[in-house]
Amino acid sequence: MDAIRLSPPRRLSLPVSNRWGAGRMSVLDFGDPNRPVDIVFVHANGFNALTYRTLLAPLSGSLRIWAPDLRGHGGTTLPAEGGGRRDWHDHRDDLVALLDALDGPPVILAGHSMGGTSALLAAAERPDRVGGLVLLDPVIWSRWAVAAFKLPLLDRIASRIPLVKNALRRRRVFDSREQAMAAYLGRGAFRGWPEMMLADYIADGLIETPEGFTLACDPAWEASNYAAQSHDPWRALKRLDCPVTVLKAEGASPCHLPENPRGLPHVTVGIVPGGTHFFPMLQADIARDALFEAAV
Repeated sequence: MDAIRLSPPRRLSLPVSNRWGAGRMSVLDFGDPNRPVDIVFVHANGFNALTYRTLLAPLSGSLRIWAPDLRGHGGTTLPAEGGGRRDWHDHRDDLVALLDALDGPPVILAGHSMGGTSALLAAAERPDRVGGLVLLDPVIWSRWAVAAFKLPLLDRIASRIPLVKNALRRRRVFDSREQAMAAYLGRGAFRGWPEMMLADYIADGLIETPEGFTLACDPAWEASNYAAQSHDPWRALKRLDCPVTVLKAEGASPCHLPENPRGLPHVTVGIVPGGTHFFPMLQADIARDALFEAAV
């Protein structure tokens, strides 16, 4: 298990072309390359696929997992222009292209936070390619909030959303990865993270440029993801009939699905005791068990 945990995944680069622009999607490939893909796992806003290596690698002894970098993150080179975005349909359509590129039986589509919601939106577009979903604290606002996000007025106040303001203030360039490690360790969203997981985030989260080591996910793009909320995860849930497992943080959570969501018998919602939004990093065993149980 230790060898599996530490072995690096293979790196793939897949062409993607849709109405949001063309480029290449970077994908980490865990497990036996001779078996079909079992799970596609999608990261949260501002992070990258490698961040979740210590979560996913222990599963690679029995499962094959693809973990893509979303548009505007990690090693993916798809265009990421934040101006005028209203929703996550670009992430949805990129994941649809990834599903279309897969051979083999339907996969388990999974993800954390924005990655979970984007996975849900993609599954509703390609239900024949998805055998189930595992969503780790996905961003699913209440029905009335989703309706409100569709109003034109929301475009004018998006810049006042605290998450948007905080993202835009984020430091963009560091002198070295070691400087970034010292700046992040034990602070803010990274409080309590295992050092190896933080090191993995930094490895693909910073790109060496003439300026220095620059965030792969530009703060303006991260902010646009927080502001663009007019997609409808409730409609996506209704379009699906495959099993959907949702794990919510016990603490403040962006997931407003109740434990027994009315009219959605295929959806199971569980609460992670003591969990924060970052429980996949802090309580990885819980997230890993949910992924394994869905895939076997």
